[in-house]
Amino acid sequence: MLRQLFGAAAGAALAAGLMAVPAQAEMATSQIKAANLARMEAERINGGLTRYFTANCMHQKGGGNCMVNAGPDGYLFDFLGGAPGWEVTKQAATVQTRILISPNGASVVNVEYNGAPR
Repeated sequence: MLRQLFGAAAGAALAAGLMAVPAQAEMATSQIKAANLARMEAERINGGLTRYFTANCMHQKGGGNCMVNAGPDGYLFDFLGGAPGWEVTKQAATVQTRILISPNGASVVNVEYNGAPR
Protein backbone atom coordinates (compact mmCIF):
# COMPACT_ATOMS: atom_id res chain seq x y z
CA MET A 1 0.00 0.00 0.00
CA LEU A 2 2.90 2.39 0.72
CA ARG A 3 4.17 1.84 -2.78
CA GLN A 4 0.77 2.70 -4.23
CA LEU A 5 0.52 5.90 -2.21
CA PHE A 6 4.08 7.17 -2.46
CA GLY A 7 5.71 5.22 -5.28
CA ALA A 8 8.26 2.45 -4.89
CA ALA A 9 11.23 4.64 -3.92
CA ALA A 10 9.32 6.72 -1.35
CA GLY A 11 7.68 3.63 0.09
CA ALA A 12 11.04 1.92 0.47
CA ALA A 13 12.55 5.01 2.10
CA LEU A 14 9.63 5.33 4.52
CA ALA A 15 9.80 1.66 5.43
CA ALA A 16 13.57 1.92 5.93
CA GLY A 17 13.06 4.96 8.15
CA LEU A 18 10.60 3.06 10.30
CA MET A 19 13.08 0.22 10.70
CA ALA A 20 15.84 2.64 11.77
CA VAL A 21 14.01 3.97 14.86
CA PRO A 22 16.41 3.49 17.77
CA ALA A 23 15.27 1.39 20.70
CA GLN A 24 14.61 3.18 23.98
CA ALA A 25 17.49 3.15 26.40
CA GLU A 26 17.36 0.25 28.81
CA MET A 27 16.41 1.13 32.37
CA ALA A 28 19.08 0.23 34.91
CA THR A 29 18.40 -3.04 36.70
CA SER A 30 19.31 -1.28 39.94
CA GLN A 31 16.42 1.17 39.45
CA ILE A 32 13.96 -1.67 38.91
CA LYS A 33 15.25 -3.43 42.04
CA ALA A 34 15.15 -0.15 44.00
CA ALA A 35 11.52 0.51 43.08
CA ASN A 36 10.50 -3.00 44.09
CA LEU A 37 12.33 -2.69 47.41
CA ALA A 38 10.84 0.76 48.11
CA ARG A 39 7.34 -0.56 47.44
CA MET A 40 7.84 -3.64 49.61
CA GLU A 41 9.34 -1.59 52.46
CA ALA A 42 6.37 0.81 52.39
CA GLU A 43 3.99 -2.15 52.42
CA ARG A 44 5.86 -3.65 55.39
CA ILE A 45 6.01 -0.49 57.53
CA ASN A 46 2.36 0.33 56.81
CA GLY A 47 0.87 -2.96 57.93
CA GLY A 48 1.13 -5.28 54.93
CA LEU A 49 -0.98 -5.72 51.81
CA THR A 50 -4.17 -6.42 53.76
CA ARG A 51 -4.02 -2.88 55.18
CA TYR A 52 -2.00 -0.81 52.72
CA PHE A 53 -1.39 -0.44 48.98
CA THR A 54 1.01 1.90 47.21
CA ALA A 55 0.10 4.31 44.42
CA ASN A 56 -0.06 2.86 40.91
CA CYS A 57 3.20 4.56 39.92
CA MET A 58 5.04 2.19 42.26
CA HIS A 59 3.73 -0.73 40.20
CA GLN A 60 5.26 0.66 37.00
CA LYS A 61 8.71 -0.42 35.87
CA GLY A 62 11.30 1.46 37.91
CA GLY A 63 8.71 3.29 39.96
CA GLY A 64 7.37 5.49 37.17
CA ASN A 65 7.06 9.10 38.22
CA CYS A 66 7.30 8.10 41.91
CA MET A 67 11.07 7.95 41.41
CA VAL A 68 12.00 11.58 42.01
CA ASN A 69 15.79 11.42 41.94
CA ALA A 70 18.59 9.07 40.99
CA GLY A 71 22.04 10.06 42.12
CA PRO A 72 25.19 8.94 43.88
CA ASP A 73 23.26 8.49 47.14
CA GLY A 74 20.76 6.16 45.48
CA TYR A 75 17.18 6.22 44.23
CA LEU A 76 14.69 8.50 45.96
CA PHE A 77 11.00 7.63 45.75
CA ASP A 78 8.09 9.75 46.95
CA PHE A 79 4.62 8.25 46.70
CA LEU A 80 1.21 8.01 48.24
CA GLY A 81 -0.61 5.00 49.62
CA GLY A 82 -3.72 3.96 51.45
CA ALA A 83 -6.12 1.15 52.13
CA PRO A 84 -6.32 -1.51 49.40
CA GLY A 85 -8.33 -0.11 46.48
CA TRP A 86 -7.97 3.51 47.54
CA GLU A 87 -6.98 4.75 44.06
CA VAL A 88 -9.54 2.65 42.19
CA THR A 89 -12.39 3.86 44.41
CA LYS A 90 -11.07 7.44 44.22
CA GLN A 91 -10.49 7.71 47.96
CA ALA A 92 -7.89 10.09 49.35
CA ALA A 93 -4.48 8.70 50.15
CA THR A 94 -3.80 8.30 53.86
CA VAL A 95 -0.01 7.88 53.78
CA GLN A 96 2.89 9.51 51.98
CA THR A 97 6.24 7.73 51.90
CA ARG A 98 9.59 9.19 50.92
CA ILE A 99 12.31 6.55 50.85
CA LEU A 100 15.92 6.39 49.70
CA ILE A 101 17.23 3.10 48.29
CA SER A 102 20.93 2.33 47.76
CA PRO A 103 22.48 2.95 44.33
CA ASN A 104 22.60 -0.80 43.62
CA GLY A 105 18.91 -1.17 44.57
CA ALA A 106 19.65 -3.74 47.26
CA SER A 107 19.03 -1.95 50.56
CA VAL A 108 16.97 0.73 52.24
CA VAL A 109 19.20 3.69 53.08
CA ASN A 110 16.59 5.82 54.83
CA VAL A 111 12.86 6.21 55.21
CA GLU A 112 12.83 10.01 55.09
CA TYR A 113 9.10 10.33 55.71
CA ASN A 114 6.18 8.01 56.30
CA GLY A 115 3.09 9.79 57.53
CA ALA A 116 0.06 11.82 56.58
CA PRO A 117 0.18 13.23 53.04
CA ARG A 118 1.84 16.64 52.98
